[in-house]
Amino acid sequence: MGQKKLLRFAAIKTFTNVLEYPKDMQGKWSSFFKNKNPLVLELACGRGEYTVGLSQLSLNKNFIGIDIKGNRIYIGAKKCLDEKILNAAFLRTQIEKLPDYFAGAEVDEIWITFPDPQLRTSRAKKRLTHPRFLRLYKQLLKPDGFIHLKTDSPDLYKFTKRVIDLYKLILIEDIDNVYANCKQEELKIKTHYESLDIAGSNKIFYLKFQLPETIIDIDNQLQEILKQEENAD
Repeated sequence: MGQKKLLRFAAIKTFTNVLEYPKDMQGKWSSFFKNKNPLVLELACGRGEYTVGLSQLSLNKNFIGIDIKGNRIYIGAKKCLDEKILNAAFLRTQIEKLPDYFAGAEVDEIWITFPDPQLRTSRAKKRLTHPRFLRLYKQLLKPDGFIHLKTDSPDLYKFTKRVIDLYKLILIEDIDNVYANCKQEELKIKTHYESLDIAGSNKIFYLKFQLPETIIDIDNQLQEILKQEENAD
């Protein structure tokens, strides 16, 4: 591990706005933030640009950026400390372990910003909008909570729309070219990876949706559809 990473890992252990695998935090985030404002998560937050940007736009909400890579979290966490941003924090853990840290219906919104699209069909279950993750989010979200996806991957965008349709999720907003068709300030925040345009699409896609009361289990059917499409290509 490089010296810079080692220094950052050591630094975040001293940061008051970073929690690494904390215990007994379920239902206690209002105490951590010292208010009862709505709680918003950013998953796979990377450097935390979106967590920081959202916290600056919405002072009446609390934001938590979640990632496993502490050296990336360091950047956003240090910015918040330097600029005295009090409504943002960072949690270092795996996304699969979210129920260990949040109580049922404790979370108001979830943002998924530029996640790895996991393009191979064999890795579809690792996509953060796959139903196996949606069931995880269902455990944390309030019944009327929102999920936001912002991505430069047309494949992940199409996959998520397919999931929304097949699993009868509640689509609130669908934008296939964010910067051409949207004036919402929260969608104008740019991350480091967005600026790289890894997908080469030159377009940013956005979906906002809610989960139904029950997420049906037709995952095998979904996987079969994906395999058929892959073979057709």
